[in-house]
Amino acid sequence: MAREKTIQVTVNGRAFEKTVSVRRSLADFIREDLHYTGTHLGCEHGVCGACTVSMNGRSVRSCLTLAVQADGAEITTIEGLRNEDGTRHPIQQAFLEGFALQCGYCTPGFLITAIEFLEENPDPTEAEVREALSGNLCRCSGYQAIVDAVMSMSGKPAPENA
Repeated sequence: MAREKTIQVTVNGRAFEKTVSVRRSLADFIREDLHYTGTHLGCEHGVCGACTVSMNGRSVRSCLTLAVQADGAEITTIEGLRNEDGTRHPIQQAFLEGFALQCGYCTPGFLITAIEFLEENPDPTEAEVREALSGNLCRCSGYQAIVDAVMSMSGKPAPENA
C-alpha cells in the first residue's frame, strides 16, 4: 500500500502540487506544508469548528479530512477571504464592526461557516443563524455578537440584547 501520494489542490486561488503522507490531515497540510496558519486546530476531533475551511464551496472540518481527499479540490481558508485589492470580505467587516472578535481563535471557522450559510440562506432568522453556527465553539462567549454580525449581513436588524 502506498504511504504517500502526490496531490494537486488550489488553495486561495493558488495551485499546489505536493506529495503527502496518505494519513496527513488537511489541516496539517494547510498549516505546515502550505504555511496558511489562519486555519486553527482546537479539538482535532471535528467538534469545535476552528479548523473549518471551504472545499469546493462546502465547509469541511480540515482536522477530519485527509489531504489526499482534497486532491483536485478548490480550498478557501481565512487567508483567502480578502478581496484582491486587500479589502476585507463583507462578513469579516461585519465581525469587526460588530465586535464579534475576541481572542480570534474560533473566528476563521465561524467566518467560513457563515459565508456558506448566507449563500444558501441570505435572509435567515436568528434561530436559523444560531442553528447554522451551532457546530462552532467560542470559548470567549462571544456568541451574541457573532450572531448579530451574521444577522447584519442579511439586512435584518440584530435582535435587541435582553
